[in-house]
Amino acid sequence: MDQQTLAIVIVALAALVIVAVVFAVAQQRRQERRARFGPEYERLVETEGDKARADRILAEREQRVKKLDIRPLPDTAREQFVTRWRQVQARFVDDPRGAVTDADVLIGEAMEARGYPVSDFEQRAADVSVEHPQVVVNYRTAHDIARRRDADTEDLRKAMVHYRSLFEALVSAPNAERIEEREETHR
Repeated sequence: MDQQTLAIVIVALAALVIVAVVFAVAQQRRQERRARFGPEYERLVETEGDKARADRILAEREQRVKKLDIRPLPDTAREQFVTRWRQVQARFVDDPRGAVTDADVLIGEAMEARGYPVSDFEQRAADVSVEHPQVVVNYRTAHDIARRRDADTEDLRKAMVHYRSLFEALVSAPNAERIEEREETHR
């Protein structure tokens, strides 16, 4: 084998190694995003019809949210939100639909207080999916139920439960107990 042929073989092998490394890194990132975003990743793959497209969308979300000033709530604000949440839940008995509407509004206010932009629902859900991927599916489900005119009381109850999971994630302090546990001590 002459030197020119050897050089071509070496360059071809190097190119193959580079392609394999790039592919492996992309696969690893995709697996990490899939594990991190869970059901939201699967939802995007289904709606977009393409894993690579879903991966790009999630990467864009991560970059967008990095630029935001997302911050924890101060203790006083957290307690005010928790108090208001209890009032919304208490209202459910007499006015389930109104309570669900109030829950949605309260979540929007909590998101805004944390530094999330609150333009439209899809953008809010996309932004919150970066820090709270396990509950964003609940947020979407609750929002869908709340928009249905034919939702019965049981559907509205499910919406409240779904809203509560996101609310807890938004207002929780590091190592904070869940709202239900705090409510039990106040009874």
